[in-house]
Amino acid sequence: MGCPKQLLAWRGETLVRRAARAALEAGVDGLVVATGAERDAVAAALAGLDLRVVHNERWPEGIGTSIAAGVEAASGSAVLILLADQPGVDAPLLAELIAGMRAGHERVACAYGGGIGVPALFSAPSDLDALRGLSGDRGARGILTRAGSAVLAIPAEQAAYDIDDPEDWRRWQDERRGDTVGP
Repeated sequence: MGCPKQLLAWRGETLVRRAARAALEAGVDGLVVATGAERDAVAAALAGLDLRVVHNERWPEGIGTSIAAGVEAASGSAVLILLADQPGVDAPLLAELIAGMRAGHERVACAYGGGIGVPALFSAPSDLDALRGLSGDRGARGILTRAGSAVLAIPAEQAAYDIDDPEDWRRWQDERRGDTVGP
């Protein structure tokens, strides 16, 4: 990207702050943000929000280590896995995931692109243990896939778009140029 994608600004707000704010607005309490290479800049972008920043020393090994660090630092009985590089994810979608868990589902995930993925909520103790044990570039999708029909899937095509490279970022901005409402 040429810069940390978490610090890209969309409509005057960094992607990491936007994701954290959406989680807080959806009712997440005890929010933990795991940082990697640019921990000071990311922490500064989150200043003033009610959350805890933890640094993942093993971030170069892959996203799995960041998820494990965040889950290890969490104190609740459920964990929401949310990434900063999905700018279409908003508070109403996250609130829908939370409602699914409150309705008694141990696993609630977004359905998009023909599959399921993050954002996702986990409360089964075995899933929380598996998340704490992640390493390398393995994320939460494998845990969701193994759970199969035990996952409540919430349709969420807005979660399909993630920012991986400069072209993704340009396309995201171009497709929303002129929008005045929405993500």
